[in-house]
Amino acid sequence: MPPASPSSSSGAPAPEGFPAPAESPDPSAGATAVLDRPDRAGRVEAPLVLDTEPPRTLRFRDHFALWMNLGVSLIGFSTAATVLGAPGSELSLAAAVTAIAVGTAVGTAMLGVAALIGARTGAPAMANLRGLFGTRLSYVPTVLNIVQCVGWGVFELLTISAGAQTVAHTTGYRWLFVLLAGALTTALTIWPLGSIAVLRRFVAGAVAVAMVYFTVQLGRLGVPDPGAGNWHGFLGATDAMIAVSISFVPLAADYTRHSRTPRSAFWGSFSGYTVAQVWCYVLGLMALLQSGGDPDKIFDSFLGVWAGWLFLLVLVLRETDQSFANVYSTAMSVQNLLPKADRRVLSGGIGVLTTVLALQIDTFTDTYANFLGLIGSVFVPLLAVLAVDFFFGAGRRGWDLSEDAPSRWTMLLPWVLGFAVYQFIAPTKVAGWWTDFWTSAQEALHFTPQEWTSASLFAFLVPALVTWALTPLSRRAAR
Repeated sequence: MPPASPSSSSGAPAPEGFPAPAESPDPSAGATAVLDRPDRAGRVEAPLVLDTEPPRTLRFRDHFALWMNLGVSLIGFSTAATVLGAPGSELSLAAAVTAIAVGTAVGTAMLGVAALIGARTGAPAMANLRGLFGTRLSYVPTVLNIVQCVGWGVFELLTISAGAQTVAHTTGYRWLFVLLAGALTTALTIWPLGSIAVLRRFVAGAVAVAMVYFTVQLGRLGVPDPGAGNWHGFLGATDAMIAVSISFVPLAADYTRHSRTPRSAFWGSFSGYTVAQVWCYVLGLMALLQSGGDPDKIFDSFLGVWAGWLFLLVLVLRETDQSFANVYSTAMSVQNLLPKADRRVLSGGIGVLTTVLALQIDTFTDTYANFLGLIGSVFVPLLAVLAVDFFFGAGRRGWDLSEDAPSRWTMLLPWVLGFAVYQFIAPTKVAGWWTDFWTSAQEALHFTPQEWTSASLFAFLVPALVTWALTPLSRRAAR
């Protein structure tokens, strides 16, 4: 259960540096709300600069639809192989499905916490880090998030173009598909709240129909179980699913800052993303097993059913919500560095940048993919520090989110320690020297990773405990 939603009678102070929200006219809402401010066309849209009061228009159904769409991904279908395991040592079907469900639920609970914090503060994800680290120190994770969001935005455009080529049965016109996907992505980021409304009203239903259709059709063909009875590697598969869910943690508050209540932000993101990702990976698992375990042929299973191309096209088109999330969150991160920059200009420029990069890059190398994974491992311990300090430390008295928020060097300690724990347990293969360093550290400490040593969970628990131990100091400093 998330912490109880704050109300006007809770006594919780508004974050310094952002406008205090007006009280909700509905006392039963369970949280403060902000008056909507329409644009010139009469639509309520996200503010143009960082320190402007965000409209609180998103309800539970909006959050559910947004995160349900983000939980379904073409990448999720094809990466089901990471859960199943290597050929010859596959998990049983029951073990793989259980790992998907458990890992997703744990990771999405962490996502929900980040979503809830954004709903309470009304600030974007990276601006919230001003309260944790101070404004200047918050620039470090902000730059890392910009790099990873741009990287994943490019990756999504490449995925969309590859999916479109599959549906069209062609190996050409990649540039055209990239341009079309980039243009649609950029348009979505200019009107983010309007785009979320479109996702709720039209896209979510179409995606649900496509998912139901493929589930029924693939289910009728039967699902092989090459690893029947094998649960060896279950915790490793669960850890992989936790990591996938956590990948959206540094983006969540960019959208839930517009939530009417913290409760709807938490439960909308948790339920929508959990249902969708479990469904997506289980369906990908079915398609993978029917294609002989070859990830490169997984979409052949979708195209092999009657009218499969049409429903696959629906999933390809909706993949733009993934690139939308990455591009828009990049703009929100840049605003932490440039608070007065117009988000429309930032979103448009970043959309063009990711499109140009996608036109220049044919495929991602393993090294770059691992580099993005390395950056992702930064945000697991960061969430732990963020959540503990917000609910139990200095955040209880109200964070300072202004441009002059003082540096809090102490909070770097648990974050860096958590990152070291993650890499110590599961070194990211970005370079030989990096892997050798952590392998040597394991040998020096006579440590051998076991199935129960989950990198994600330990990299969350250790910094959470250290931050909790530092809360008396952080409260005293806040006073």
